[in-house]
Amino acid sequence: PWVAAYRWPILCFVAVGFWNTVGAGLLGFAINPPAALYYVQGLNMTPAHGHAALFGVYGMLGIGLMLFCMRGLYSRSLHADRLLAPAFWGLNIGLAMMVFMSLLPAGIYQAYESVTQGLWYARSAEVIHSRVMESLVWLRVPGDVVFAIGAVLLAAYALLLLRRRREAAVAAPVLQQQAG
Repeated sequence: PWVAAYRWPILCFVAVGFWNTVGAGLLGFAINPPAALYYVQGLNMTPAHGHAALFGVYGMLGIGLMLFCMRGLYSRSLHADRLLAPAFWGLNIGLAMMVFMSLLPAGIYQAYESVTQGLWYARSAEVIHSRVMESLVWLRVPGDVVFAIGAVLLAAYALLLLRRRREAAVAAPVLQQQAG
């Protein structure tokens, strides 16, 4: 039963492992060897790694720890777990969409231009405002929307928990008085 009660904090910690492997590991390795740094420093490969590693690892770790603490602080009956599933998946799927539909393809495109033409060209207005790059920038919007929905649902979960706790605290003395 305790595993069921701590399902969402545990899944957040599993997500940390996934994003640590993908964001910090694979994408970090893609940009940090000296040869890669020479060609892709400051291009969109860096934000792809940064988003996946920073929010994917530390953001999900923080959310998991917050949910773990809330499980211990508040009665099980006060939790609105139905909000946590879409919040968790919205945050993770939205982050994956941002990284893999927009930032990483843009970074790969810029890396190709940097290797073939030079870093100056990969950062030029001709590449940044090209049809490909502008399309990739717009492809980030769906991921941002999904991520934002997940964030709003997580905030709604926390606010609903606090409201329910306050209502329970207000109702407790009244119930004690009626029982006595």
